Amino acid sequence: MSEIIWDIDLIQKYNQSGPRYTSYPTALEFNESYNDDDFKAAAARYPDKPLSLYVHIPFCHKLCYFCACNKIITRHQHKVDIYLDYLEKEIIYRSALFKNRQVSQIHWGGGTPTYLDEAQSERLMTMLKTHFNVRDEAEISIEMDPREIELDMLDHLRKIGFNRISMGIQDFNKEVQKLVNREQDEEFIFALMKRAKELGFDSTNIDLIYGLPKQTVDSFMFTLEKVVELNPDRMSVFNYAHLPSRFAAQIKIKDEMLPAPSTKLDILQQTIEKLGNSGYQFIGMDHFAKPDDELAIAQAKGELHRNFQGYTTQEDADLLGMGVSAISILGDSYAQNHKELKQYYTEVEMRGIALHKGLMLTKDDCIRRDVIKGLICNFKLDYALVEKQYSIEFKHYFAEDLALLQPLVKDGLLDINDNGIVVSPRGRLLIRNICMCFDIYSRQQAKRQQFSRII
Repeated sequence: MSEIIWDIDLIQKYNQSGPRYTSYPTALEFNESYNDDDFKAAAARYPDKPLSLYVHIPFCHKLCYFCACNKIITRHQHKVDIYLDYLEKEIIYRSALFKNRQVSQIHWGGGTPTYLDEAQSERLMTMLKTHFNVRDEAEISIEMDPREIELDMLDHLRKIGFNRISMGIQDFNKEVQKLVNREQDEEFIFALMKRAKELGFDSTNIDLIYGLPKQTVDSFMFTLEKVVELNPDRMSVFNYAHLPSRFAAQIKIKDEMLPAPSTKLDILQQTIEKLGNSGYQFIGMDHFAKPDDELAIAQAKGELHRNFQGYTTQEDADLLGMGVSAISILGDSYAQNHKELKQYYTEVEMRGIALHKGLMLTKDDCIRRDVIKGLICNFKLDYALVEKQYSIEFKHYFAEDLALLQPLVKDGLLDINDNGIVVSPRGRLLIRNICMCFDIYSRQQAKRQQFSRII
């Protein structure tokens, strides 16, 4: 297990705003000078890499007030058919660049992917399997809203190829659910998990959020008791970032309803203790998994990876994102589609694609990305591996960065020796702070306010 030492003084000292490092550089650095020629060049650069597909489904029936995702609230099911018409055009155009690639992973995110009915979900899966070379053993996962699915839909999802599910529960407390406009049926959630296990889904994940209005330590422990009883293979416990100036829905959450920072820290501490005592390993940041789960096994082997979907086992795969706002990672290139649905439709109709912006990474970006990824996924870094890959002398190249780490070394967050860096149990919760010392972009202080707080 990834051991954690809870040091409240250090946590309070380092609890500043910072990136979550689902990418480096972050999406804030994307620019509109990136074009489709850049995308095509990136797609051709590593022709033997496997491919991971991400499809964004933006539709939701109801607005969750905490949500920071790209979503469209509608009750009109026919809008999905229109969306799939345009998505098919993009799939056909993009798949031509990856004819010889093997797809090892597919993920549907949102929004609410289970907004799609049986015919619509089968249509989309058929598109993907028709135009891409999907391996028989591919990981195929979907995000579920337990309010927007029936039990027999799980059977259908399993039948068309899904073998992993992720369920957004957030909190079981009825008062909290009402305040964030996400009231759920607890009994039905248990029935869903029972059916998922009967159907043989390879992995189940549950998402929770701490820091929501009216949450207390006791109320969140009540939620955790229920979740442990559900017995998912992995769990994500996210810190709610209250940024109403960026996400309009959050205006409905009043500041005075939010738990105090000290309460949030108490919730996090007891969550870590509770999950550890319940057999879950701390993977990193906000992820927990059972020891026999693929994430825990990959971390033990030093093969864990992180991208815009969070932690993943797909270390060597490029990521192709399709749909409104979707992001792609192709080797040393990032690309993002238009975020507005109307603009997405216009661009796909005209060009077959909806590319809006992106970034070509420099060699320095690539080096720093690998350093940050190594630290955030494995809590350690071997200088020799970086030196061999990039023909640099680590201590010379990162002299300024290593100097920035010295106060953190003195505080016991990590150890630095002649061969590399090892993050201590005291530093694992503060891994983002450690990574920020290697982040050239985050040194521009003003941009840090675009991010959530570390804890």
